[in-house]
Amino acid sequence: MADPPGCCRPCATCLLCLYSCQWITTKKEKRKGLRTTKCDCSWFLFLFCVFLFTLVWLYFAIIILNDFHNFNEFIFKQRKLWLDWSLVLIIATAVLITYSAVLLVLALCLQLCGQPLKLHWLHKTLLILTALVVAAAFTGLGIKWAEEWRSARISLQATGPFLHIGIVGGMTLLAWPLATFIYRTRSTGLKVFLLLVYCTVMIALYLAPLGIASPCIMEENQLPPKPALVGHRGAPMLAPENTLMSLHKAVDCDVQVFETDVMVSADGVPFLMHDEELTRTTNVQAVFPERAALNSTTFNWTDLQQLDAGSWFLERRPFPTVQSLSAGDRYQVTEQRIPSLEQALEAAKQSNISIMFDLRPENHSDYQSFVNATLEVILQSGIPLQQVLWLPDGFREQVKQQAPGIQQVYGRKRLQNEKEPLLHVNLPYQDMSSEEIRQYRQDNISVNLYVVNQPWLFSVLWCSGVSSVTTNACQVLKEMKHPIWLLPSSTYLMIWIVVDCASFLVILWAFLLLK
Repeated sequence: MADPPGCCRPCATCLLCLYSCQWITTKKEKRKGLRTTKCDCSWFLFLFCVFLFTLVWLYFAIIILNDFHNFNEFIFKQRKLWLDWSLVLIIATAVLITYSAVLLVLALCLQLCGQPLKLHWLHKTLLILTALVVAAAFTGLGIKWAEEWRSARISLQATGPFLHIGIVGGMTLLAWPLATFIYRTRSTGLKVFLLLVYCTVMIALYLAPLGIASPCIMEENQLPPKPALVGHRGAPMLAPENTLMSLHKAVDCDVQVFETDVMVSADGVPFLMHDEELTRTTNVQAVFPERAALNSTTFNWTDLQQLDAGSWFLERRPFPTVQSLSAGDRYQVTEQRIPSLEQALEAAKQSNISIMFDLRPENHSDYQSFVNATLEVILQSGIPLQQVLWLPDGFREQVKQQAPGIQQVYGRKRLQNEKEPLLHVNLPYQDMSSEEIRQYRQDNISVNLYVVNQPWLFSVLWCSGVSSVTTNACQVLKEMKHPIWLLPSSTYLMIWIVVDCASFLVILWAFLLLK
């Protein structure tokens, strides 16, 4: 068999070596044992499916980065080991997608060169392992982190139009090796089957925009105001969470609300702390090693004041931004202590920002006394009560009676026939659709969604009309003056038509040229 035009023998031999791990030196060897069999075609199909499978996982990996800090915290609570697992995720995913992509490109080049697709057994083994690893990742995601499936659906509102263009482009390029294979194969049934499958997929892709809905497909003058920023435990990418430094950094980011968590010490002093144990965000293991595993509410205020609440931030580097801290900020970090609620209220009052908090742990036997101690500190602080946003559900009616000026924020959607209309809701961003956000906005209900760190997600919620978002990345979202993209519907329609028509013409050209 002569070498196909445009594909020199050294190139074809090199490609075959990488794909099949065999050197072909004579025409006799080529005729003798290296033909593309049905089994080889099946392995090529398996390779293509593994590549798509891994590509979908790469998309999921990028999407879940918005929430990956929660996963890091979960692993720490279980194993007492801190590591930025997002780096492990991205590196492992990059290796898998690169390997399958290189194999696929090799196979397509071999097909264009008229060479046999003899996949080596080592590649077959590694492809099976790749498929098993990705399947295990998806299974784990579904079992332990099911809400991320809803995150993926939301992400399609941001990426749908661009994914459509990318997939149409990829399938269009696939027309060249497909046409080459169809004209070379002798099986009429296989030809018809491949053409039917390819045409069906392309028609579906051409019509896909009819099912793409994005809140960012709108006119410029319809764009709602930019959502207000709520600092999640302050500005935790710039300072240790739930410290006064974190509060002040959040103020520098123009946040309107400082979101935090409150616990009450054994001697009745409310203080800021998220975890029930002190091990993650203090040096309690060094100061009180025998009590390190105890609930933070068992410590009195004098003991809590002995703890360093900042140095862990430099040691564990919970976010990549820690590396860029100035020398002055690093020194200030080491000086941080656990703040009392009284100190936080005073700082919020001076900075003229609101404060929103949960009161933990909700299942504590003395929870009512926690509520009483917290209310007492708020009323004595002198902060305007409208700057206090109350999240806890426990003893809410008591709070309304003793401090009616405090704004009540609910962690649920409104109910039918609600006796008292909700004015503020605080929910995970996965729990509200764009349609619900618009309806709440029309009914003058303030909607705050958490935790929103990535610009793509912030853009979707901005276009939807959300009132505010809780974020770890206030320094990033502060700089956004506009959603990442905004397309008038007429422009999107024009892009859709141009892309589909261009794709159809290229596919037609490929089949006519190679005939």
